[in-house]
Amino acid sequence: MLHETCRLAYGTGMNATPRAAAHILMYSIAQPGHVNPSLDVIRELVARGHRVSYAIPASYAEKVAATGAEPVVYTSTLPEEGADPEAWGTELVDNLQPFLDNGIQSLPQVAEALEGDEPDLVLHDISGYPAPILARRWGVPVISLSPNLVAWDGYAEEYQKPMEDALLATERGRAYLDGFRDWLRENDMPAKSFFEYIAPTRSLVLIPKALQPNADRVDETVHTFVGACQGERADQGEWHRPADAEKVVLVSLGSSFTKQPAFYRECLKAFGDLPGWRLVLQIGKFVQESELGEIPANVEVTRWAPQLAILQQADLFVTHAGAGGSQEGLATRTPMIAVPQAVDQFGNADMLQGLGVARRIDTEDATAELLRSTAQLLVSDPDVARKLADIAADMAKEGGTRRAADLIEAELP
Repeated sequence: MLHETCRLAYGTGMNATPRAAAHILMYSIAQPGHVNPSLDVIRELVARGHRVSYAIPASYAEKVAATGAEPVVYTSTLPEEGADPEAWGTELVDNLQPFLDNGIQSLPQVAEALEGDEPDLVLHDISGYPAPILARRWGVPVISLSPNLVAWDGYAEEYQKPMEDALLATERGRAYLDGFRDWLRENDMPAKSFFEYIAPTRSLVLIPKALQPNADRVDETVHTFVGACQGERADQGEWHRPADAEKVVLVSLGSSFTKQPAFYRECLKAFGDLPGWRLVLQIGKFVQESELGEIPANVEVTRWAPQLAILQQADLFVTHAGAGGSQEGLATRTPMIAVPQAVDQFGNADMLQGLGVARRIDTEDATAELLRSTAQLLVSDPDVARKLADIAADMAKEGGTRRAADLIEAELP
C-alpha cells in the first residue's frame, strides 16, 4: 500500500531518510480515554524533532506539556472528566449534542490561537470535530487517531442507519442532524451529514486488531492498526506488589461509571481475606469508603490507581472493558473479568470473551461467589495464559508508537 511504502522510505530505521521538522496540530477533548492513547505518539513525534501544538482544555495542559508538545488551551463545554454519567443524559441525542456544541465553540478559539502559525498536518481524536474543518481551511493533511473501534464494510447498515432512524424519529434528533449539516455548510465542508463527516479519509487505529469487530471487513487503505501506544506512564506513579501476595487482582471501572457501591461490596466479599490474594479496589469519586463496610487487611481501597503499573504485576483485572483498559489487559497478558457499564464496553467485553482471555459478567449478575469462582478459573487456566501470550505477540508486531509516528511522517507534505 502507498502508506506502507512511504513508511519504509521515511521511517526511523537505519536506512531511513531524515524528515524536515514539521509543525503538527493534535486536537482532542479532556477525557482520559481520548487523550491518553495519543500521548506516547506525540512524545515520539517531538523526539523526532517535530513541533507539536496540542489543542486541549486546561485540565489536561500539564499532561500534554509533559510530552514536549505545546498546549493550545481552549474552553470546553463538555461535562468534566469523571462527571456523573447522568450529566450525559439518557437519550441518544443527549450523548451526541455536547460534542457538536463543544466543536462549534472551540473551533474559532483554536483557529485564532494558530493564526499565522498554521501547522503542516492535523491529527485529531475522533471527538475533535473542528480538526478536519481546520485542515481543509489550511490546505493540509488530516489524520484521525482512533482510540477505539472503527467502521467496517456493512457498519453503516448495521449501526449508522438505526442510529439515524432513531434521531429522525424525534424533534430534538432532527434538530441535531440539521444543526450539524448547517455547521458543515457554514464551514465549506464537502460532507453533507454527521455520518459522512465522522468517516475519516485516513485513520490510525490505536487499539490492537484483536479488539476490532469484523476486522476482516475493515478498509485498511483508510484504517491502519498500529496497536497500543502505551509508553511507560511514569507520571502516573508506581505500585509495588506486596511480597506476601500470591495473586493480585485490580478492580477498576474507569473514571466515569464508578457509582457502584454494591458491586464494590461484592468484590470485597469475593477477594477480601481470600488466602494469598491482594485486592486493589479503585472506587472513583462518587463512592465513599464508608459505604463499603469493613475493609479486610488484604485490600487497598483508592479513588485512583496507576492502572498500567499495577497490571504489569497483576494476575487478574476486573474491568469495565473500556478500549484503553481492555488493550492494557491484553498487552500485560492479564486475564480479565469484564463488567461492562456503557456504550462500546459491552461489545469490548464480548470481544475479550470471544478471544478466550476473559469472562463477561454483567453488573446485576456479579455476585461474590461468581466473581471468586470465575477469577480462580481464569488465573489457573493455562489455555488462557497461552492465548494472552499469542495476542501480546501479535500486538507487538503491529508496531505501536514508532509505527504510528512513521505513518504520520509519511503523510507530511
